[in-house]
Amino acid sequence: MPIAANDGVDLSYDLEGPGDAETIAFVEGLSYGTWMWRWQREALREEYQTLVWDNRGTGDSDEPEGPYSTEQMAADFEAVLADAGVESAHVVGASLGGMIAQQYALDYDRATSLSLLATTPGGEDALPIPDDTQQRMLDVPPEYDRAASIRYKMRPAVSESFWENNPDVIDQIVEWRLATDPSEQAYEWQSAAAITFDASDRLGEIEVPTLILHGTADRVVPFENATLLEAGIPDARLELVDGGSHLFFIERADTVNEHLQHFFDDV
Repeated sequence: MPIAANDGVDLSYDLEGPGDAETIAFVEGLSYGTWMWRWQREALREEYQTLVWDNRGTGDSDEPEGPYSTEQMAADFEAVLADAGVESAHVVGASLGGMIAQQYALDYDRATSLSLLATTPGGEDALPIPDDTQQRMLDVPPEYDRAASIRYKMRPAVSESFWENNPDVIDQIVEWRLATDPSEQAYEWQSAAAITFDASDRLGEIEVPTLILHGTADRVVPFENATLLEAGIPDARLELVDGGSHLFFIERADTVNEHLQHFFDDV
């Protein structure tokens, strides 16, 4: 995979698809690798050029000393797009990736649109991770190995029905995460970026068309945060996915891909 550099930090990325097509650039969430976007890339790769990259601390990118900030990670994204020769892109981010995408749109000018999935503007009005979800992510049984710990902490991000009916997908995700997840220290450094993010008083400065997608059954980032984004971003469209989990872009990939395709067609 190609490598871009920002302030001495090497950042791994992958660009594929027709060179004369519009580019969709995906921004991954907290601790997740580029694998999380494979369902979207598969659906969009024939019509668009798609770019994925590893946040600092994840996958094949460097793990510099932290804590990290969304400003740093947006600068990383700018370095990746510049290295890839991408002058403009539809930017799609989920969870922490959605926060980085907002920061990017505020600080840089290559974004032609934003798609913000399962994310928040931060600030005092934002709804935090529910207490029971936080508790589960913190209180992993000490006897669990790394794979079992990933499963235990990931459970609130997935609907019960998907978890029970798609064990093969869950197994594959765990394998990908074993290969690409950040170290415990890098996880904390990435978490610091999410915790300190606050674009609530700057949303009106986002000048590109914005699609907000959120599952109504998100147990990690409550869907009410999507309504704050819709209210604050001038040219925003909100689409709620009934019963969608935090990982609804995997569970309900067809629905999400349809929304994305229609949005890109309209921009």
